[in-house]
Amino acid sequence: MKKNMGSTDRIIRFIFAAIVGFLFWQGSIGGTLAYVLLAVAAIFIITSFISFCPLYTIFGFKTCKIKE
Repeated sequence: MKKNMGSTDRIIRFIFAAIVGFLFWQGSIGGTLAYVLLAVAAIFIITSFISFCPLYTIFGFKTCKIKE
């Protein structure tokens, strides 16, 4: 897996996941929507730590600066 996520993208994903987790913990979101958002947040956390997003590969996006 080649790195295809930049640091700004990783930070934004991590902040989104933290907000979703906090809202769930506070009880502000619930039901099916909460579980869908928690799943997306978990995926965002994982992709942030490994700096790789499979969807970016499919669509040909790269948000990181790679020296060629």
